[in-house]
This record gives sequence, C-alpha cells and structure tokens, in this order.
Amino acid sequence: MDYQAHTLSNGIRLISVPSRSNISHACFLIYAGSRDEKPEKSGLAHFIEHLIFKRTTKRNTNQILNRLELVGADLNAYTTKEYTCIHASFLNPYLDRTLDLFEDLIFHSIFPEDEMAKETDIILDEIASYQDQPDEAINDDFEDMLFDGHPLGKNILGTPESVGSFKQADIFDFIKSHYRTDHMVLGVSGNYDHKRLIYKAEKFFAKAPKSNDTTAHQETNTNPYIPQKRTITKPINQTHGVIGTRSYSVYSPHKIGLSLLNNLLGGAGMSSRLNLELREKHGIAYNIESNYTPFSDTGIFSIYFGTDVEKTEKALYLIHRELKKLRDKPLSHIQLHQAKQKFTGQIALAEENRLNVLLSMSKSILDYNRVDSLEEIFNQVYAVTASQLLEIADETFNPSKLSVLLFKPSEPHSLVL
Repeated sequence: MDYQAHTLSNGIRLISVPSRSNISHACFLIYAGSRDEKPEKSGLAHFIEHLIFKRTTKRNTNQILNRLELVGADLNAYTTKEYTCIHASFLNPYLDRTLDLFEDLIFHSIFPEDEMAKETDIILDEIASYQDQPDEAINDDFEDMLFDGHPLGKNILGTPESVGSFKQADIFDFIKSHYRTDHMVLGVSGNYDHKRLIYKAEKFFAKAPKSNDTTAHQETNTNPYIPQKRTITKPINQTHGVIGTRSYSVYSPHKIGLSLLNNLLGGAGMSSRLNLELREKHGIAYNIESNYTPFSDTGIFSIYFGTDVEKTEKALYLIHRELKKLRDKPLSHIQLHQAKQKFTGQIALAEENRLNVLLSMSKSILDYNRVDSLEEIFNQVYAVTASQLLEIADETFNPSKLSVLLFKPSEPHSLVL
C-alpha cells in the first residue's frame, strides 16, 4: 500500500496512506509498553491507557467520549508489551476533530485520583475475567514462565497487588520517562492530500516539546532461558496446553522464515498441519494453533491446544511429531511453493482491513522507520529456501529448547458449573 512519511520538528513521525473511501482511520502509537515498567509497577502502561480517556485539562470524561461518538466515529486503544496505541475510525470531514482529541489525550490528560480509584476496580474485574478463561490465562502464564521474572513475561494487565498500589506520581513518572516524541507515530489513512496532512499534524502536534532524554526505552537484557515443564491443576473441564520457546526478534533475518513456518504449522485457516493432524484426522483438539510474536530484542513461538484429559498425551505426541517432521526433512519444491502461496495470499487479503493495515504500517515506522511494499514482502517470502526453513525449524523446534505448560482439571471427568 502506498504511503508518504514526514517527521515533525519535535520528532513525531507522520505516515499518511491515501484512500478513496469515505471512511478514514487514524492511530497514534507510542513506543512504551509493559516491558518498560518497574517490577513492582506491572500493569502501569495499560492503566495509563485506560486513564487517558477520563479527564484532560479541557475535557471531562463525557466530553472525551462524545467528541467522536456523537459523529458516529469509533475510538479505542490498546497496550502491548512494547507499545501503547489509540485509534479511531471516522467519516472524512472529522479529521480535525480526531487529531485534536488525540493531542488532548496524549499530552493533556490529568489522571484524577477519583478516576484512578474507579478504574482500578474495572481493571481488577478485567484481571479476574481473564483468569476465568483458561485459554487466555495459560498464554499469560506461559510467557511469564518463558521469561521468568523479566518484564517481558509479566501480564500486561498487572496483578491485583500492583494495580492497587498505583499512585498519580507513578503515572507522571512513566509518561515523563517513556512518552518521547521521537518514539511516537501518527498514522492517517484517508482521502487527504499529504501536504495538507503535514499542515494539520504541525497544527495539532508540533507544540509538544521535543524529547531530549536519550535513556528511555532501553531494552532490559533478558535473563538466560531455561526450558521448563509445569502442570497446574485448575477447576476446568479439559486440558489446556502451550508448547514453545523464545525465538527471533523483529530485526532477525529469520523472522520471515519463522513466520512462514508458523503459518504452515498452525496459522490461520483449516489446512494448517496441526489442525489437519489433531482435529481433522484424530479428532482430539477443537482448538489448535501456533503463534509467533517478535519483539525488539527477542520473540515467542508457541503452540496452544485444548483437549480432553485422556487425550492429552496423544495430543502432545502428535504435536512433537509434526515438529520433528519439519526438523528432519526439508519441504519439497511443491510443499514450499504451496506454503508461500498460502501465506502471501493471506497477507494480501489482510490489506482489505484498512485500520489493521494502518496500525501495522505505523508500527513498521516505529520499528524500522520504513514500510515494505506488498511486492517487497512477497519477494522476501519467496526468497526463503527449504534449507533455511530446515535450519530455522532445527533451532526453534529443538525438543531440548521447548517449554511446556499444562492446565489440567483438578477433578477429571467432572462437569464444572
């Protein structure tokens, strides 16, 4: 997808993506996430993301929420291990309204203590809700096991203890340290002239002071990885399992190769190897998928499955067998071509979701200060060789490097009500 970029005088980067649609999308990404938190303040980045909608120096909560919703627009936000993002979808005439609100939320939120108290209770409910969903909770626990005490392993939501301890000073300290203008990207997709967008970006955001602190968002060294195997009993009806390991960063030359392998093994669609083997052939797992998440200095590869207690060992055996196939034998020419064809087709179809594309492009600007075209991405995929995939599989799927976490029912075969 075509785009143009510009850097404001204070370091904020603008990316504009042309579109003929009547619907526009905008996002504001900040290179600050849960990995930047102090150990005793886990969940703070997510807490801030909630609180920015509560009050600013010129708007109360209702005025913030109604600013876009009254014109039929959608406003939302999310936090990851490394990023915080607010985004909106709106009719083209409301770009100024959107940018004005973004600037107000990011730079003028006041985080009142009465709103902090209310939002603490909401997030505690959110934490409890996730704990009630074993398929969600096990992935969080697995990441914590994988990084064992490192901030990357901590739950983005935090813990009841940490969330309950937040003070207003904690919020302002985090923002001062990590909300750097040169670690911010404004993305806009719509039927706008790029020069006009630069003017509007300067109008709304150039007044933010340029960040001079060069110490923010330094990746904390990850601790040595030691594979672990754990089984935890819970009041659930079936076994939930995750198998995986640390993997490649966003800057690794192996990122594309592992992405291709992940898609072949357990990616989107019903024809993945794990789905065909465990669900279609043996009927032992309703949910089976693999995921690869790269970070700035490391990554996570994992396989999640859910199955009946008595089928757990067979599911583990079949998963390891599929991994062994990819380690032991290179893909044939036809298999490799089909895998690439499927992967590139899914990438192309994803371009239909313009908001997700804008978010992805904005993140690429933060990570690489560039965005690869669809043709460039396809060329990278088709350049991957069978021998390279074999090397990646041998390293990533090595049994000695794999960790395993299982949630098993505390009372097998009984129905939990």
